[in-house]
Amino acid sequence: MTPEKIKKSLKHNFGFNEFRDVQEEIVDTVLKEKDCLVLMPTGGGKSLCYQLPATLLPGVTIVVSPLIALMKDQVEGLIENGVAANFLNSSLDTTETHEVEQTLLNGELKLLYVSPEKLVTQAFQNLLRKIDVSLFAIDEAHCISSWGHDFRKEYTKLGQIKSRFPNIPIIALTATADKITRKDIVTQLRLKNPKIFISSFDRPNLRLTVLPARKRLQAIIDFVKGSNKESGIVYCLSRKQTEKVAAALQQENVRASHYHAGMDSHTRSKTQEDFIHGRTQIIVATIAFGMGIDKSNVRFVIHHNLPKNIEGYYQEIGRAGRDGLPSETILFYTMADVILLKRFATESGQPNLQLAKLDRMQQYADALICRRRILLSYFGEHREEKCNNCDVCKNPPEIMDGTDIAQKALSAIYRLNENVGTHMLIDVLRGSSRQEILMNGYDKIKTYGAGKDISPPDWQHYLLQMLNMGLIDIAYDQNYNLKITPLGKEVLLGNKKIEFVTLESIEQRTKERVEASKPKSARQTADEELFEILRELRKGIARSHDIPPYLVFNDATLDEMTSQKPMNEHAMKKITGVGDKKYNSYGKQFIAAIADFAQARDKQGKQTQGTTQQITYVYYQKNMPVPQIARERDLKEQTIYAHLADLYEQGYDINISNFISKSDLKKIIGEIKINGIPNKLKTLYNTFQGNFDYHKLKLAIAHYRVNFEKGVVRYD
Repeated sequence: MTPEKIKKSLKHNFGFNEFRDVQEEIVDTVLKEKDCLVLMPTGGGKSLCYQLPATLLPGVTIVVSPLIALMKDQVEGLIENGVAANFLNSSLDTTETHEVEQTLLNGELKLLYVSPEKLVTQAFQNLLRKIDVSLFAIDEAHCISSWGHDFRKEYTKLGQIKSRFPNIPIIALTATADKITRKDIVTQLRLKNPKIFISSFDRPNLRLTVLPARKRLQAIIDFVKGSNKESGIVYCLSRKQTEKVAAALQQENVRASHYHAGMDSHTRSKTQEDFIHGRTQIIVATIAFGMGIDKSNVRFVIHHNLPKNIEGYYQEIGRAGRDGLPSETILFYTMADVILLKRFATESGQPNLQLAKLDRMQQYADALICRRRILLSYFGEHREEKCNNCDVCKNPPEIMDGTDIAQKALSAIYRLNENVGTHMLIDVLRGSSRQEILMNGYDKIKTYGAGKDISPPDWQHYLLQMLNMGLIDIAYDQNYNLKITPLGKEVLLGNKKIEFVTLESIEQRTKERVEASKPKSARQTADEELFEILRELRKGIARSHDIPPYLVFNDATLDEMTSQKPMNEHAMKKITGVGDKKYNSYGKQFIAAIADFAQARDKQGKQTQGTTQQITYVYYQKNMPVPQIARERDLKEQTIYAHLADLYEQGYDINISNFISKSDLKKIIGEIKINGIPNKLKTLYNTFQGNFDYHKLKLAIAHYRVNFEKGVVRYD
């Protein structure tokens, strides 16, 4: 498969001009029919990693997806992009199921989405043997691992795929999986020498904020009311809380609905559909909501309570800003949440694991170092620089050189063969003489007692900061022992220095609520006006087609349209997110809206940056003669001709034969061929002794540059 063909499908089917991060390498691996595991954050472009190969491979790609809503959303998006796709799940009746199966047998589909339960049935296995399957894609692959945060028993049977179809490659994808979960996914799915891709987990467009829970309901109301009617999700710990918060928002005339597992399936489905289609602004939900949501224009995610683990938290905040635009995440935190969640963890099937993960979540909420560094470190991505887009970076605490303290701890961990947990480490550093330490000979290591001047609570603070900075890790599957990371080894060897937040700063940490403010739009006033026009156009189109607005174009695409103001096919197709199918379906309507906006502002005497030539083109398309265009725009005719010449060079559809005869064009081109294009137009004007107006000379030069310098055609 040539790179050119891959790039062509990328633009034609999905509207993207370039790959993101490791997408290209993943696609290449899949096309070479090799197994792979992909870890990519929510909104990072996981779906493209199997959808694009599906358009290029000869057979059908079978996608295993856990939720009906997710299947429906993905399939609708693919169809909008002109890709043949469908799904089989319990929402279809017998007749509908038969119709989908028939299209599959007829070779009319490129992607088929199925549930894990459906995939492993004998009937479906028999169906698969009758068709050409080119790829299996396992979405939300962390569900197969008991170490994962969302383990599902129905996923455990997916290991059958490799034994029954050994020659068909598998791509497993997840947004949240730590080291042990990744290893388990590979084992459970029986992947053959898989290539593992770990994309950056960084989502720099997400602003991270943790706030004390005092008066959180009023804080949520104030935030939502100031959000310019943008879409958002509020996560609550209990069903009762979702109903209470939703009711409070409704009292403030906010279009809000609650969502939880206690509702009947019809009501849940309608609530979700209303949110996806933009009829509901805010969903207040338990974690039962969101896994199947591919809505790209969620501008904020608020956690009313502390989540039970970092994996779930990261996946939930990842539902904001999937289009890459600035978005807000706010976590309200109280010790009451911790107490309740610890009870839940203790009653779970894996109390030790769940309690340890809850501890890490609590540590994140308590942290006084860059929150993004903590999140990235948790997923094995260690960075030293601050993000400057979290509440800690915006309001940094007092710091100190922590290298010496960190080296003492790291040295002790190393000399203890990375075989002890936090409490034992602290006892060794403080020179404890309890029996277990003496029996194991820990009192003989060089760093025994090296930290006796630091109290146990203070050591806890320092070790927590080391954990959050990525100097050490906790091996959950090895009795929760501490392990030194590559960055920690650099500090231990004296190659890097680190800083700690001072204990005084921790003690003096302000308890006042930090006011959260939604990031302001970078658009200027005129662009904001155009963006709203395009958003309303999108809403109308979506309503008439009964699809979510973001499936027409997402906010990032509208943002680029607003900035670039494309007014012809060539310019519109350069916009990210505008593929051939999308252009044919909606492109001309958006061009017309942009042109009308620019023309209206022009008539009002208001300039729209970078569009003066395009506005001339709008009038030209209406078959308006140059003198009339000049009068309408209050410009000189020569300026209009200059615009037309420039537009012609830029690839706009300008018929220059309307302004210069073929014989005149030949004469001017002949002179340019001999002597080239002069630096000053007057030189060429004088060469022809004033027999050709300046506008004809400009148009002839434009024609020469397009058709001779660029080698498009020959003109003799």
